[in-house]
Amino acid sequence: MTIALLATFSLASKAQILDSTKKALSDTVIFTVVEKMPEYPGGMNRFYKYVGKNLRYPAKAIKNETSGNVQLTFVVEKDGSLTDVRIIKGVSPEIDAEAIRLIKECSNWKPGVQSGRTVRVQYGLYILFKLPTTNN
Repeated sequence: MTIALLATFSLASKAQILDSTKKALSDTVIFTVVEKMPEYPGGMNRFYKYVGKNLRYPAKAIKNETSGNVQLTFVVEKDGSLTDVRIIKGVSPEIDAEAIRLIKECSNWKPGVQSGRTVRVQYGLYILFKLPTTNN
């Protein structure tokens, strides 16, 4: 006994496969370097003004005279929102939490661009926590 199975299908063209692969990759891939890097609205000087205006030095850190540079990383999404905020090198739990709060509460950034398309970009920066010096 012979059974015949009849199936019809069409193959997608190479261009269709490449286009759908590029789209899927651009939605999931996180770049570290792109043709046009993400930017805070108004540039980094404006970002540091935002930090200076909104930073709340933790009371415990003031009491313990704790200061230093917090190194952070985050992803600037295609819509400019910031996600996956993480500490790379911290100073103290209180200061690190304040650095994360500052990043999570800041305005959306201008997203990164690669090959004419907005893409997800991992971005890193430092925030300096420095207590004022007293001259006695």
